[in-house]
Formats: sequence, C-alpha cells, structure tokens
Amino acid sequence: MTAAELKSEVGYVVSGDIKIIERFWEVPLNYEQAEASSEKIRIFGRTAVPVAKEKDNLPTILYLQGGPGFECQNPKSHPLTHFVHDKGYQILYLDQRGTGLSNPISADTVLEKGGSGVAQQARWLSLFRANSIVKDCEAVRENLLGSTEKEEDRKWTLIGQSYGGFIATHYLSTHPEGLKEVFTTGGMPPLVDHPDEVYKALYEKVIERNEVYYKKFPQDTKQVRDILKYLHEQQITLPNGGHLTPRRFLQLGLSFGTVGGIDGVHDIVLRAASEISTYGKLSYKLLQTIEQNQSFDGNLIYAILHESIYCQKAPSVWSANRLLSENEMFNYELMAAKDESVPVYFTGEMIYPWMFTDYTELRKLKPVAEEIAQIGDWPILYDVDKLKANTVPVNSAIYVDDMYVDFDLAHKTAKIIGNHKTFITSAMMHDALRTRTSEVMTELFKLSKRVEN
Repeated sequence: MTAAELKSEVGYVVSGDIKIIERFWEVPLNYEQAEASSEKIRIFGRTAVPVAKEKDNLPTILYLQGGPGFECQNPKSHPLTHFVHDKGYQILYLDQRGTGLSNPISADTVLEKGGSGVAQQARWLSLFRANSIVKDCEAVRENLLGSTEKEEDRKWTLIGQSYGGFIATHYLSTHPEGLKEVFTTGGMPPLVDHPDEVYKALYEKVIERNEVYYKKFPQDTKQVRDILKYLHEQQITLPNGGHLTPRRFLQLGLSFGTVGGIDGVHDIVLRAASEISTYGKLSYKLLQTIEQNQSFDGNLIYAILHESIYCQKAPSVWSANRLLSENEMFNYELMAAKDESVPVYFTGEMIYPWMFTDYTELRKLKPVAEEIAQIGDWPILYDVDKLKANTVPVNSAIYVDDMYVDFDLAHKTAKIIGNHKTFITSAMMHDALRTRTSEVMTELFKLSKRVEN
C-alpha cells in the first residue's frame, strides 16, 4: 500500500491536558487507478495526545465512526478520548472519505464531480464504501507509522462504533497485517450478500421499540394519528424546503434505539399535537426541530449508500421498501382506516425511495439513488475464510436489544471470527460507547487481557 501524502499538519492544546494534531492527507479517489495523474481526494484526521505523554510515542488507536456517512466529533468532546489516554494510547479520529473535512459529499458535488450521466455518478459514489475507506486507513497508517523501527509499532488498534465495526471487519478481511487489536461496539456486521435478511430482522426490532413507546406513552396513540391526519391533509414545507409528510414524520422513530430517543420523540409529538389543537398549524420552531432531527440532507451517504453496506455481488433493489409491504403497521395510508385505538408505528433505520422526493438535497439525486439500488456487482466485503483464520485479537460489545444491528446476526458473525471475545449485554443500548463509555470499554479491555477462567 502506497503511503498517503501528508499535505498539512497543525497542533494546538485544548483543555490544558490534550494536544490536538490536525492533519490533511492526499489519497487516490480510486485505488484501482492510482497512477500519479488520477484524481485525488483529501482525508482529514485529528489525533488527540495527552500533553503529559506527548513525547512518549504512545501506541495509536484509530477510531472508526458509525454511519455510513458521518464525520467524527472533535476529540475534546468525545468521552472516549480521556478513557484511551488513561489506558496509554493516543487516538486518531479520522473522517471517512466523503464526510466531515475529508472531501465531504453533497448533492452538488455528486453532480459536478461524478460525471455527466447518472450511471457514472452512481459509480463515482460507489467509491465511498468500506473497501475504499480501509485503503485510506492503510495509506494513512503507512504515512504515520510506516517508518517506525519495530514492526509491531507500525501497527495500530481499531475502535469501531456501529458501522465503524463493519469497516473494522472488512479491515480484518483485507489488511490484518496492519492491526494490533480490534474493539467493536454495536458493530458486528451480518455476513450476508443482500439486505433482505437484515431488514426482516430489524423491522421486528423496531416493532418491539414501538411497543415500548406506546406502552410508556399510551396517549400518543391518538396524538400521533391526529398529527399524521393533519400532515396528510396539508402540504407542510420544512425550513429548508423539504416536505413534512406522514411518512417522513414517522421516520423520527430512527432515534428509538438510543438512550432517551423515545422520550425525545414524545416531546415532539406532545408539542405537535398541542400546536395543532391550539393554533391549527405547526410552528417554525417545531418544524426546525424536526428537520434538525433528520440528518439525511446533510449526510447524504447515510441515505444513498446505506443499503449497499449489506451488498456483496447483489443489488439492494430498495430492500427496506419492499419489505415494508409485510409490515402494514408502519404505513399510515393503510392504517388510517383502522380504529383510533390502533397505533401507527414509527419506522427505524430504513431508507425508502420516497425520501428522494421528501428531502430537499436528496431530491437532486433521485435518479442516482435509483441507479445505485440496481448495482449488482458490489465488491465482496468479507472473506469468511480469512475471518475464521483471524489471529488479531478482537473484542466486541454486542447489545441484545440493538435496534440498528440485529443481535442474532451479529452474534453469528462473532462466532465465525477467530481470536474473538464478546461482551454481550441487555443492559446497554446501541450508543453505549458515548453514553456509558467507561463501562463498556472497561469490559472490552478486560476481554483484551485474554485471561481464561
């Protein structure tokens, strides 16, 4: 692997005890066409080093953010930073290609950079999957650690949250030689070729979370129905020009799998119902809140490449949308005629074709999204034989009630990967790495010691 070219490096101290080093690297857009004249993109990362140990050449942890399509937060605001510092590491928060400051993708950049036709634009976007992200990581590792004297010191450790764990598993399949150890939290990927099996399982989990919601807030059964009826009868435009349709309102259920997510949706339902009954309309403030709770316009990879993360040599063909027909409780148009006592369910982490009508930025890429849904030659992401023969220590937190990564499929993958220890719990949610950092990471570091009872 050719090293990434370092383009800039700036360091400064924050909070008195953390030094941040900001770096930009240049890497090929397409590693299959990596000659000097080929298109390059920039990759950005922030390394957080404890000031007291700045000169100690601490081992490096690479943090892989969840998504797909989300950037890393500033290290000073992530609770993981202090935890790994206390364990004797420095940590690199790397914005994956197409996110944050790593050549961020917008609808306009796809249309401008992706080529003249829809097929070309779809193929251009296909270069932003896990296989390319791992190559970026290896190129950056070679630049940072490649000249280190000891071979073991040229390796780094991964922490992969959610989709970051999917990337870490691909890393194990393709470049295990660069890894000392791997930690994943809510990020064991299903080893499938197609998303259907995944969404069948996830719809069941979303149903369970809806049952929890309506048991906690039974009054919301009618209030949600009243809101959906209002949205069905009106044409509500959000501040950025998006359409607030019943189906888009139901997407607020995406947060049901996080700590406080159910309560947050109830707050929106309560306010919406109150405003409709009092004023006959929704306030700008509430519309702004709803829009801010739905990040697809600003993180379009999360929408347009989402189903592809489950594809290996097979098209997704709008998997979640096709399976929706088996779950009428999520469809307001089918549920509207039922008795008011029957709740309409919120949807979860699913992507639907109509989103490329209802969301302002996604609207620009509707033909491209249709093209991507038909791509059938996605590269293989996971080498099962290599995973079985894996010797890199892997330690994973798997959450029984995870709404985003199905427990049964994750556990099945975990049993395949060699040298793998798991911390399985029903007491934490998908976002435990942020909300209960010390607890979950302490358990994983215990597993890391490989002490057998």
